[in-house]
Amino acid sequence: MKEVSLYIHIPFCKQRCFYCDFPTFAGKERFREEYVEALIKEIEDKCSNYLIKTIFIGGGTPSYLEEKELEKLLIAVSKLNLSDKLEYSMECNPGTVNEEKLKIMKKYGINRISFGLQSCNDQLLKKIGRIHTFKEFLENYNLARKVGFNNINIDLMYGLPNLTIQDWKNTLEKICELKPEHISAYSLIIEEGTAFYKLYEKDKLELPSEDDERVMDKLTKDILKSNGYHQYEISNFALSGKECEHNKVYWSLEEYIGVGSASSSYIDGYRLVNISNINDYIEKINNNISVVIDKYENSIEDEMEEFVFMGLRMVSGIDLLKFKKKFGVDINSIYKEVIEKNIKDGLLVVEGNKMFLTAKGMELSNSVMSDFILDKS
Repeated sequence: MKEVSLYIHIPFCKQRCFYCDFPTFAGKERFREEYVEALIKEIEDKCSNYLIKTIFIGGGTPSYLEEKELEKLLIAVSKLNLSDKLEYSMECNPGTVNEEKLKIMKKYGINRISFGLQSCNDQLLKKIGRIHTFKEFLENYNLARKVGFNNINIDLMYGLPNLTIQDWKNTLEKICELKPEHISAYSLIIEEGTAFYKLYEKDKLELPSEDDERVMDKLTKDILKSNGYHQYEISNFALSGKECEHNKVYWSLEEYIGVGSASSSYIDGYRLVNISNINDYIEKINNNISVVIDKYENSIEDEMEEFVFMGLRMVSGIDLLKFKKKFGVDINSIYKEVIEKNIKDGLLVVEGNKMFLTAKGMELSNSVMSDFILDKS
């Protein structure tokens, strides 16, 4: 039986954050129950013949589901062929979690929680459109510990409007005191179609300078390292043995199935994307019509690019023997000049069978990755 990972998309939010460009919706609560029913049908149709090795329920805000909706979904998932070593994560937003929901999650095998916090500063949380305070987050975090969750991630964000270096330092130190097993620290990217993009266009967004952002980036690495977190990917840090296995599936170009509106799959060399409109998704599933709106067969060049792009995100980098085994050619026959140029610029290192970014390369990762785009004309 083929082993794959499973991503389950819950598109509902109480309120959209000002930086968010994910396919999520506020004010669509009336569809929740029907959506969960449709989702279960898609899960049963697509996932029954696979062994599932990691699961990630993301969104949106999965913890915004009502208790009975959540339980219904988790019961359906528990009937799949699940690996003995299953990592089973669910995203939770502070302010949408209670003891009953946490107990339901625990009962049906969820063993990893990811809390979206972003900052410990209440004023800042309000300014970026979060619905919770730091105190509410703390209550939820402590409740999750009490219920017995011993693998928790906390999402943080720097480069936010009006965020000072001192603010960011305080956030990092406060979170390290809590000792979550995993910390994701992302730099804000202003995406088109977001509330922040509109403000940015009008020059109404007070963003930190590039130099300040560089200091924040360095602070992140230094403070987390001194607290026992090792960096294993551009934005991800973990205590020993607590790396996120589900995300490593994406970065290692392994196969996964996505279910739910707007979800993506990568299976048998194809990239598939589901319809994002919640109504259309429910209707199509109920009428046994495919919800896939885009199906793209990766060319060998696509596969090579993705293998490099994703692999270089990880601190350990790319296994060159794996590249050769996967594509039947030595990486130098494709990328010799690019590799030599980036080594010369101090951005890339090749050691034995490993190729990885230097610390400077990590900072400039976007420009390094763009060098690895192949000419497909």
